[in-house]
Amino acid sequence: MASLVERTVPEELWELFRRVVPECVVIRPQGGGRRRAGDRECLAAIIFVATSGCSWRQLPPVFGPAWPTVYRRFAQWSKARIWARLHRVIIDELGAAGELDWSRCAIDSVSIRALKGLLTGPNPTDRGKSGSKIHLIVDRNGLPLVVAISAANTHDSLALQPLIESIPPVRSRRGRRRRRPGKLHGDKGYDYDHHRRWLRARGITPRIARRGTESSQRLGRHRWVVERTMSWLSGCRRLHRRYERKPE
Repeated sequence: MASLVERTVPEELWELFRRVVPECVVIRPQGGGRRRAGDRECLAAIIFVATSGCSWRQLPPVFGPAWPTVYRRFAQWSKARIWARLHRVIIDELGAAGELDWSRCAIDSVSIRALKGLLTGPNPTDRGKSGSKIHLIVDRNGLPLVVAISAANTHDSLALQPLIESIPPVRSRRGRRRRRPGKLHGDKGYDYDHHRRWLRARGITPRIARRGTESSQRLGRHRWVVERTMSWLSGCRRLHRRYERKPE
């Protein structure tokens, strides 16, 4: 079991996670009771559920904690926004190491099936079935800088400005923190003049395909990284189809 947990949550990830998860000290005045399940084991079990797509009740016992404990820990961490804080820490570490490339960023979205809950709507690409949409901006290497969720019938263009504004100030190898890409690549769904003016006013060069005059394939040599990242996200079965009511 230890080797499985260590493979699922390697030491580097565990050290970063320990920086954002609050320390929990359980004091029982009456004494006794079971030892609290370890956070690393619970994190490994949560990652297994996210990647395999199994239900919480089907969680195998090899990780140690029982499924109600794992789900309760997941709900507590989600409410405390641990996942957003972990993402912020990770991109800060990557930025400080010089592994983020801000020269060309790309924006896109992917629709997923969502059976119930908040931020859902009729999916125009799935015969009107209920779904959600994941919007993201990635750097030149395909690393997600910011992610957002909306109903499936939300137009892609409505997410451009909120996503840009949501990019956090990220550490750099030297100099000030950075939160603006040099160029932003997008498909024809973002082809609006007010978006281009808005981007240029913030020092970002828009590289957005124009409807009717420009082939989307011309930008494919730079946009393929965001397509690859969306494919990776879809590979996590729990993200490919959402079962929970809450989009988080």
